[in-house]
Amino acid sequence: MFAIIKTGGKQYRVTSGDVIKVEKLSGNPGDIIQLNQVLAMGDDKDIKIGTPLLSDQLVSAEILEQARADKIIIFKKKRRQNYRRKKGHRQHLTVLRIIDIGGTTKAAPKKTTAKKATATPKKVVPKKTTPTPKKVAPKKTTAKKATSTPKKVVPKKTTPTPKKVAPKKTTAKKTLTKRSTKK
Repeated sequence: MFAIIKTGGKQYRVTSGDVIKVEKLSGNPGDIIQLNQVLAMGDDKDIKIGTPLLSDQLVSAEILEQARADKIIIFKKKRRQNYRRKKGHRQHLTVLRIIDIGGTTKAAPKKTTAKKATATPKKVVPKKTTPTPKKVAPKKTTAKKATSTPKKVVPKKTTPTPKKVAPKKTTAKKTLTKRSTKK
């Protein structure tokens, strides 16, 4: 008997006793987990295909170990730009051994509501406390001038723009220098 299950965004074809590596699942080694996303199930004669899942079907698996995959290297480069980045990555994996295929999900037990003896609620009486007087800081007073004088409006001074001055024409004078001659 085989089943096609979905876990970690991938699909796996499994049979009883298979050991598979899947994306990381929570649990410790030795724990038994149940994979409930069964897409198809069958044997040599009959195949059941879900739309999209088979309801009430499970695949039981035992966690063998929590492992990591081999390291892959991510290398980015832009030529002639002196840009190079090198990173490594190891994906977390869970190694599973398939124990049972085709188990059915158990319906959740119905919750029974037992009538509890209703007790009269206790009245909560607030404690009486005497209010403590708050300390009030004295207000600061500011002395205002009796007569207020209007502020003078001063016009903004504008700086005159510098006049464009034509560069002076200079005449280059050639100076003669005496050369010293060595004898």
